[in-house]
Amino acid sequence: MISFFRKIRQKLLTQNRVTRYLIYAFGEIFLVVIGILIALQVNNWKEKRKNLKS
Repeated sequence: MISFFRKIRQKLLTQNRVTRYLIYAFGEIFLVVIGILIALQVNNWKEKRKNLKS
């Protein structure tokens, strides 16, 4: 999966498409942030269930 994104990035840079590369970069950052937020939410949910059982 990482090599897939690397190929896209290299292709955009070699074609001198800076604006598309920036959009791609922001999209990738956005997906990482969403993943972190989901992980935090799942962790909070798990801790809340754990506290209710005790």
